[in-house]
Amino acid sequence: MNSKYLRIATGCLVGAITFSGMTMSAAAGTAGVTAGIGAVLTEAETANPNVDAQIKEYLVPTVKSEYSDIAIAQVDNYVNIRDSASEEGQILGKLYNNSAATVQGSEGDWYQITSGSVTGYVKGEYVVTGEAGEELAKQVGHRVAKVNTTTLYVRQEMNTESTILTLVPIDEELDVVEELDGWVKVSLDADVVGFVSSEYVDIRTDFVQAESIEEEQARLAKEEAAKQAAQNAARQADANSKSKSSKSGDSAVPTSGGEASGSRAAIINTALSVVGNPYVAGGTSLTNGADCSGFTMAVFANNGVGIPRDSRSQAAGGREISMDSVQPGDLLFYSNGGSINHVALYIGNGQVVHASTPQGGIKVSNYNYRSPVKAVSYLN
Repeated sequence: MNSKYLRIATGCLVGAITFSGMTMSAAAGTAGVTAGIGAVLTEAETANPNVDAQIKEYLVPTVKSEYSDIAIAQVDNYVNIRDSASEEGQILGKLYNNSAATVQGSEGDWYQITSGSVTGYVKGEYVVTGEAGEELAKQVGHRVAKVNTTTLYVRQEMNTESTILTLVPIDEELDVVEELDGWVKVSLDADVVGFVSSEYVDIRTDFVQAESIEEEQARLAKEEAAKQAAQNAARQADANSKSKSSKSGDSAVPTSGGEASGSRAAIINTALSVVGNPYVAGGTSLTNGADCSGFTMAVFANNGVGIPRDSRSQAAGGREISMDSVQPGDLLFYSNGGSINHVALYIGNGQVVHASTPQGGIKVSNYNYRSPVKAVSYLN
């Protein structure tokens, strides 16, 4: 609430109100605040016929929504941001579907917007503004809690005596489900929803924002470098496995669907190629959506390796390995209350790719965003 309103409504037992140079005294006891103010306003209105507008401005200030100037892109893929309000304008960047921008002004049927580092023009038909834009912003905004303490306990209930579901390291980011009094309900994976103290997380709302042409090129180059690094690590693991097998005479590790024929590099490549695709409970499609074990099963199946459908069965199959011997292409498992309920594919460099939550989709995370409890290999 505006501080001006607070001073008049709750704190003005004895004081004065000034309208256009007029000072009117206001006196009231605890039970007569409203009556005292009413008398003052009646006197002021008699003396100045324009006082109604002044009172409205003073007592009922305009409250601006945090989303009041927002524009949300609604397009199949992206809309170009140009340096002028014309389709002939130079393209400065791209505003992707459901991305957010701040409206700076308008020119004909174009909006001047700022999003990320880009300021330019987009055609009005490709963005939603006003009240509809505000409502859409609440839907597409991603509320995130970033851990600000060394190790954070995620608890089953909202009290410090409750069961600890898992431990989360500093700087890890969790999806916010609900904000409560002193606690935040968070989701680590679709199967792990718990509570953390609001004291130990910093909460923000993330929107996808525009990319400049230069930023897009830099991002694509970085993604390609990361992909190459993961593939190189997987190829090296393949080479080491072949060398070990040739010396020992070992054959491929048997799986539920026969012998493992997929290489680690090929499996990593398949997994990274679908990062950004959706999480869908019960799904097994790398394109249309998968849950955690549906994702790993589909990645392996695309490379000729059959593994079980659910995470517990995947953890029970294959060959259990120690955490310090995990290689790209191996599976890491996570538990909730002692039972395995999530699986991720290790890709090297301390990272995993996994189908996380409906908000996060298929994404890359640090392997210890939760504490892994088991590692299994279905490959040599």
